Amino acid sequence: MISEKMKGYVKNSSAIRAMFEEGKKMAAIYGKDHVYDFSLGNPNVAAPDEVKQAIIDVVTNEDPVLVHGYMNNSGYEDVRETIAEHLNGLYGTKYAAGNLLMTVGAAGGMNVFFKTILNPGDEVVTFTPYFGEYRSYTANYDGKLIEVPCDPVTFEPDVKALEAALTPLTKIVIVNSPNNPTGAVYSKECLEALAAVLEKKEKEFNTSIYLFSDEPYREIVFGDTEVPWIPSIYQNTVVGYSYSKSLSLPGERIGFLVMPSEIDDFADVTAAANTANRILGFVNAPSLMQRVAAKCVNAKTDVAYYAKNRQMLTEGLKAAGYTFVEPQGAFYLWLKSPEPDEKAFVAKAKERQILIVPGSSFGCAGWVRIAYCVSNETVKNALPGFMEIAKEYGLGE
Repeated sequence: MISEKMKGYVKNSSAIRAMFEEGKKMAAIYGKDHVYDFSLGNPNVAAPDEVKQAIIDVVTNEDPVLVHGYMNNSGYEDVRETIAEHLNGLYGTKYAAGNLLMTVGAAGGMNVFFKTILNPGDEVVTFTPYFGEYRSYTANYDGKLIEVPCDPVTFEPDVKALEAALTPLTKIVIVNSPNNPTGAVYSKECLEALAAVLEKKEKEFNTSIYLFSDEPYREIVFGDTEVPWIPSIYQNTVVGYSYSKSLSLPGERIGFLVMPSEIDDFADVTAAANTANRILGFVNAPSLMQRVAAKCVNAKTDVAYYAKNRQMLTEGLKAAGYTFVEPQGAFYLWLKSPEPDEKAFVAKAKERQILIVPGSSFGCAGWVRIAYCVSNETVKNALPGFMEIAKEYGLGE
């Protein structure tokens, strides 16, 4: 008999993954080229050449015991030092190896930090819409997830609503910019206002409120959009990063936490995070990929590929009469459902072999997410189906 907690997890299992599995079944029926799967944020762009060369170099030239063995739970010191120096060059910071912990992707990093900070009943605040796994990650440590709305136009955090939601039990506030699922990038002005509220409430409650910046999409932005470095805005910020999207390595599960020396209780937090990394069963991040990541700090994914998909999709959907948020970053488009029940709209799309994810999976009904990290041909060939559906709803008339 499985645990009561796992019964709930199974019942509310990820709609994104369910749609992805449905896509595989449909591909077997209709053919892969006739199923337009926008469900999963699985990069279609190949990893940069530097990654392949780094893997070959590490496996060929480095000591096998070093490459495949255990190390400090926080990761190889030289790897963490290399990444710290890279961040210092980008953001004018003064990080060292001790400020980083190598993690099993951004998800592993978030779980490590939640394990480090949360007591049962503590509150974690997130802004709707949000990546649905935040619910499970919070519940893993018997925390309570508090949903706060974003601004309905910009989809940046509603700072006034945040202030009203904070309580003495608030331990962590999550921000995710560039955002999954909206593609919004939070402005420096918005983040400064958010930081001011958190600082005010820390003093009022005489507690620490950590801002967890979930940043797997930091490098995927369009035009002249800038992504602020949040630790320079709010002192109690911890950054969770992943190479899953920036280097198209989702299956390699490699990322890191940045824990600046300025955060409250730095020594205790870093010691506890190292312990959490071990006792959660990760033990350490994948050793080979740590060494590869250190050699690829300057490698970049092909953002132009995503930009082309973004342009085709936004132009096509706009012409069809749909309403959506213009994505500034990541590779998701947040589309308003033509009818209140977005699941009915998702079903109509599925009839045309178009797979999209209902917004209720992200805590925001009435919208859908389209992941356009797919082939150019998938976007192009799906647009006629989107147009047919738009005509059924009388859009653009």
